[in-house]
Amino acid sequence: MTGTTRYALYFTPKPGSDLARFGNAVLGIDNHSGAEIPRPDGLADLAGVTGSPRVYGFHATLKAPMRLAAGASEADLLAAAASLAADHPPVPVGLLEVATLGAFTALIPQVPPPELGLFAAECVAAFEPFRAPPTEAEIARRNPERLSPRGRALLARWGYPHVFEEFRFHMTLTDALPEETRAFWRTRLAAAYGEAEPLTLDALSVLRQDGAGPFRVVRRVSFGG
Repeated sequence: MTGTTRYALYFTPKPGSDLARFGNAVLGIDNHSGAEIPRPDGLADLAGVTGSPRVYGFHATLKAPMRLAAGASEADLLAAAASLAADHPPVPVGLLEVATLGAFTALIPQVPPPELGLFAAECVAAFEPFRAPPTEAEIARRNPERLSPRGRALLARWGYPHVFEEFRFHMTLTDALPEETRAFWRTRLAAAYGEAEPLTLDALSVLRQDGAGPFRVVRRVSFGG
């Protein structure tokens, strides 16, 4: 996608928080500053299994990457994000745990609260006017032949299959892994994660990707202004 700019609406943890430090160290990069981050002690080999999530940075998807619709600008998108965040209360997520999600390793809520899915659905709908229709190549990259009929319908309508009832909050930690190595990485990353405080979503982040480069946070907008 050389020459193309895409935007995404993500949750990114507060810079400097324990959660941000953990995720950035696992992926080896900070998507706020763009700085390279040393891997945790004993986990230097993470470099070989984090190539894909490094491009996106440590995050949870709320509105998947998209090109802007004709007539929409970055300033418009930032204004819409600020408007949504200004009147939104924090969303309690609770404790996270390292788990295998399909072929990936990710942090997921131990008990996802209903408010989390509702907020994600709100983001999908609120930012839909900014999304340009996907190209055939973009649709093909979602592997529609592997989706359920409902997943294909969601992809066709919203440009992403994992929305609404198919949404699952997750913060990806690895590439897709061979089945025989998934338990190995889940165990090692769970030990590195250890005990953590319950998570509360307190902000909405707008990210930009230029060409095939990494996503970078343009603005992180706190809830309640």
